[in-house]
Order: sequence, then C-alpha cells, then structure tokens
Amino acid sequence: MRKFLLGLILWASFLLQTTVFKNLVFTNVAPNLLLIVTVSSGFMRGRKEGMLIGFFSGLLIDLFYGSFFGYYALLYVLIGFFAGSFWDVFFDKDIKMPLILVGISDLALNLVIYATRFLIRGRFRLDVYMVEIILPEIVFTMLMTLILYRIIYAVNHRFQDRSKEGRHSLWAKE
Repeated sequence: MRKFLLGLILWASFLLQTTVFKNLVFTNVAPNLLLIVTVSSGFMRGRKEGMLIGFFSGLLIDLFYGSFFGYYALLYVLIGFFAGSFWDVFFDKDIKMPLILVGISDLALNLVIYATRFLIRGRFRLDVYMVEIILPEIVFTMLMTLILYRIIYAVNHRFQDRSKEGRHSLWAKE
C-alpha cells in the first residue's frame, strides 16, 4: 500500500509540476516537486529507495520532456543516492534537514543542467541563469517542501516496515 501511495504522490507531483505550477502568472519557474519526493524518500528510507524514486522521477521527465533519454533519470538517481546517504540522521518531524537537502540538491541539479545543456552551447551567462531561474526555483521548491514533505512523511510513518522500527536517529537522545 505504501508503494502505491508513493507512486500516486510521484504521479500527482509530476502532473502538478508540469501543468499547474508551470502556468502560474507571478513566477517564471515552477517548484521541483519530483525533487522533493526523491529527496524525501531517500532521506526517510535510505539510498536504495531514494535511487528508485529518483529513477522513476527522472524517467517521467525523460519520457515527456527530455531530449536525451536517461539524462534526468541519471541525475535524479544520483540525487536519491545523495539524500539516502543522510538517512542515519533522519529525525521524525524535523524539517530543517530535508529543507537543506532539497536546497542543495536543487542547486546541484540546476548547475549540472546549466553545465551540460547551456554552457556546452556557448551560453556563458551563469549570473543571469542563477538570478532568473536557479534561485527562484530553489526558494519556491523549499517552500513547497514544507507542505509535500509532511505528506510523504505521513505516508512513510503510516506504512513503515516493522524492521525499521528499531532504528534510532543519531540526533535523538536515548
């Protein structure tokens, strides 16, 4: 059931990211909801789940919008691996670490996209790309993390495996 709900969240995030948020008038960027789902899943469940969710997130982008098949799947798998590396410090209801991970991941993702898609074609205006695209997207994505992370946390907490219940956070006092 947890996998079904996570798949539903992934699909709904993709649809919201590519339709509703793309058409907002007050901004020219959309929050990266798929990044939030990937980072949150990796952070809560570990590298394997982060990479799996990252693969499907990137695959959705590749299938509908990608010009090089597998490009976004690879980037999101790496982000899932990165976020999953921090599952040891997962602490229930603490939103600071997921916000930091989402911010770092969004910055890294956009810098890699800039380097591989724009810089190679001779577009050297990183300052313009940073101010008009990267920074507004990071802020918008981090704001949406406050909402979406709680939904993913609730699904994860509700259907958590019994084998993971004994795991304790490094941040929590025993």
